[in-house]
Amino acid sequence: MGMSHATPVLGVDVAKDRLDCFASDTGEAFSLDTTPQGYAALLARCRRQPCIVALEASGGYEKPLLAALAKAGIAARLLDPRRVRHFARACGQLAKNDRLDARMIAAYAQAVPGEPHRPDPARERLAELVHYRRQLVAHEAAFADQASHLADPALLRDAARASAALRLRIKALDLRISAMTAQDPAFGRKAAILRSIPGIGPVACAALLAEMPELGQLDRRKAAALLGVAPMDNSSGRRNGPRSIRGGRPALRAVLYMAAQAAARTGAHFAAFKQRLKQAGKKPKVAITAVMRKLIVLANALIRDNKTFSPA
Repeated sequence: MGMSHATPVLGVDVAKDRLDCFASDTGEAFSLDTTPQGYAALLARCRRQPCIVALEASGGYEKPLLAALAKAGIAARLLDPRRVRHFARACGQLAKNDRLDARMIAAYAQAVPGEPHRPDPARERLAELVHYRRQLVAHEAAFADQASHLADPALLRDAARASAALRLRIKALDLRISAMTAQDPAFGRKAAILRSIPGIGPVACAALLAEMPELGQLDRRKAAALLGVAPMDNSSGRRNGPRSIRGGRPALRAVLYMAAQAAARTGAHFAAFKQRLKQAGKKPKVAITAVMRKLIVLANALIRDNKTFSPA
């Protein structure tokens, strides 16, 4: 159930050094430093004038403020910056600066219902590990690509050393992530369920736990839409265009793409499903997207029912 709009919204644009704020009820705009003193001033204002604080996910700068709000018992909403920007454009707000962003954040939170942010320290720690691992993998791939174009022997050796060092760091992170997902009470049972599904290895399992905590609480359509693999209609009047996928969580979808490829190779259930789609004339990309959708719907149902996968 979404948050009530009866309570005023304080939109906050969070930057490295400054909080730009806009109050929906009074039209007041003000700025604070991103320091303990600035957070204290913001909390004091929220206590004097009760409100919902709305802010965007901004690469980690929002974390200290979210923690301070949670500790003070002040309701907050964490918004997707892409959706806020689309909303601003739809409102005709093409200009962009920090004060305008705070105003549009407040307007979006008033116009679009949403759930309050609920702190989840264990999931946030896991998400930090998952995101950092993803960055290391991207760096290692960049070094490998760069090395393929090098001719200088010394540079080749340097790139090889850098890649090897990154692989060791990734391996160490994998051990930490595996230990956390196996031993932490918040994840243990869910991890066992996810790992029972063909194609869901340790990387996909950790990504799902960290980046889709809603699993087990959704219906099948919402699970597919949240990942971004639900086919969307593309029709108007007499035109009936092909359906396509859009939105969702791109980084997680990339992980599930690899999981679906593995499932279609190693899981008889998924291999047969993909083969039926191919025989029906579906393109390879459409078929693998359907496998991804089947994976996420299955994961959601198994976690909901607290059951491991059984190929029946």
